[in-house]
Amino acid sequence: MKKTINSPVDRVYKLNKEAAPLSYMLSSRHTKRSPLLYFNEEEGVNKPLRYAKNQKTPFEDEQDGNAILEPIVFQDGMLRVPKNNPVLQYFLELHPGYNNVFSLVDDEKDAAKEVDILNYELEAQLLARDMKLEKLESVARVLVGTKIDKMTTAEIKRDVLVYARNNPSEFLNVINDPMLELQDKVVRMFSSNLLILQNKGKDVHFNLAKNKTKMLTVPFGENAQYIVASYFQSDEGIESFRLLEKKMKN
Repeated sequence: MKKTINSPVDRVYKLNKEAAPLSYMLSSRHTKRSPLLYFNEEEGVNKPLRYAKNQKTPFEDEQDGNAILEPIVFQDGMLRVPKNNPVLQYFLELHPGYNNVFSLVDDEKDAAKEVDILNYELEAQLLARDMKLEKLESVARVLVGTKIDKMTTAEIKRDVLVYARNNPSEFLNVINDPMLELQDKVVRMFSSNLLILQNKGKDVHFNLAKNKTKMLTVPFGENAQYIVASYFQSDEGIESFRLLEKKMKN
């Protein structure tokens, strides 16, 4: 079934690039080098697209032999298409680059999305503000690192609030992670030098008086503390965790 433009209104389209060029020409006809095809489910075929300002359809096989082609140019990342040019609006909706290279400007939708983001940020900041000091310190160790041991309570609160505002998604994931307490202990094991990283951060070693052996190798691109915490949850790692936890309490 063909897509349709529902109502005759002026429409504005924007390039999805953050740094849009001053002028960008969109491909406006199907060629081997730049295929523009729309799959028609009713007919079960790919139909070539072509924009011609004097035609009533964007489908090339439905146009007559007098097609007048004209370029489609975004200026400063924007393209305004008036309601009296429904063929171009329809062509843009069918274009393979729609919602990829460019998209329709929808002020109401964009505003709703922005409200969701602001609410998300506010939720994270409120949770950070009301968090008890013990959990606040645990979150700070996991997110900020061991330097919090030299910070005042006010400094910790400030940094966590700033982090929650700037990274609400990651902050909420951390505080809801059942491994938070375990990760906090792992961070403190590293800060107490019970565990150390060697081989350019690739290997985790015990650093005990009578045990300097390698515990594990950190997979490429993974966080060492998280990998150690995961290891401690395994049957193989539980005894190592109990030993290091006992050392940390002494």
